[in-house]
Amino acid sequence: MKQINNETQLTEALNNEGLVFVLKHSTTCPISQAAFEEYQKFSQEHPELDCYFLTVQDARPLSSYIAEQYHIKHESPQAILFKKKDVNWHASHWKITNSSLSTVLKENA
Repeated sequence: MKQINNETQLTEALNNEGLVFVLKHSTTCPISQAAFEEYQKFSQEHPELDCYFLTVQDARPLSSYIAEQYHIKHESPQAILFKKKDVNWHASHWKITNSSLSTVLKENA
């Protein structure tokens, strides 16, 4: 799992033609902390995947850019799956679980 903080880092991450997961999370929200732990577990179980995260408080411009550029309402926590540089799936709050991430991975592999 790698942290990203700006548009350049996101663009570099999305240059991979495969699947790219991004988690937007808040350091002050307990729901976000739970989602982060689920995402972290998923990432550890799938080291072959490109898994990134951003902390909304530290990367607000990037968080806003993702919402505007990809036409998805900003939420935190929010997991996003990019496939070939496009958003293929996203979920928020309690829907971010290791199980849901694993299911979407199987559906898009």
